[in-house]
Amino acid sequence: MPYKVDTPDAEVSRIAAGQHGVVTAKQLAAVGMGRMAISERSRNGRLHRIYRGVYAVGHRGLSLHGRFMAAVLACGPGAVLSHVSAAVLWELLKPIDGPVHISVPSASGRSRRPGIHLHRTPSLNPHPEPSPSPSYSQQEGGRRGRLLVTHRHNIPVTTVARTLEDLRSTSFLEPHLLRRATRQAELKGYRLEHLATDRTRSDLETLFLDIVHRYGLPHPEVNVKLGRWTVDFLWRDQRVVVETDFWTYHRGSVAFQDDHARDLDLRSAGYTALRYDDTQLESEPDRVAADIAVALAVSGASRG
Repeated sequence: MPYKVDTPDAEVSRIAAGQHGVVTAKQLAAVGMGRMAISERSRNGRLHRIYRGVYAVGHRGLSLHGRFMAAVLACGPGAVLSHVSAAVLWELLKPIDGPVHISVPSASGRSRRPGIHLHRTPSLNPHPEPSPSPSYSQQEGGRRGRLLVTHRHNIPVTTVARTLEDLRSTSFLEPHLLRRATRQAELKGYRLEHLATDRTRSDLETLFLDIVHRYGLPHPEVNVKLGRWTVDFLWRDQRVVVETDFWTYHRGSVAFQDDHARDLDLRSAGYTALRYDDTQLESEPDRVAADIAVALAVSGASRG
């Protein structure tokens, strides 16, 4: 039996299967499809133009990963998914409406592409066209070879640490979403040794004070020394203390023991000690405010 040679369409299907359903014009040309062949397949519904030089194979109904891959391929060699889109790919955030965020290592070239927010990032040194290999990586030479780029689901993307750094240096996310992304990264066990995660502590205090003002509670003292402990918030006359915690920073055994020792000391000294985590402050501010109001009223009445 003679050896069967794959047709160009079969080759295109194979390529698209490894790229979430999309191919580039260069890849089409490499299997023998010229402009006329591409135009013909576009007319009969075999190819659908997503971006200039990027086509979906068979239908336009791309998955989220297909949209991400198409945007990366549209931006040329060295392009990687980044910022908000990278956080979604890493499952640090749920999908968010808006353009796909792509970072490229060049400082010049076309800057406007419909549906794409392009970031020019010189620290992403130029390298060959994204490899389909999941072992591909790009390192940052100026920081002891720290990994900047990798692959997830075969899509070139900034690493988790680099993604969070990019988000912190921009204003694409509201503070509570940035905290959520950071918390998810920690819960998933990603290494964030180059990321100062405790910097968001001030954000948590700001969030709590916003609840105090929004619900008309008396303003507390902040970061007050009581005995051997420094408490987050204190209503001195009512002898009520509130501690605000990031759950991920207080789940270890030592932190757990310290928290309970602190609360026991405060109660022994006649203080009501309340504790709320970042998730409660973000999603249930009304319940937090009501709980504090009751504590202030009860403690005030008992001392009246």
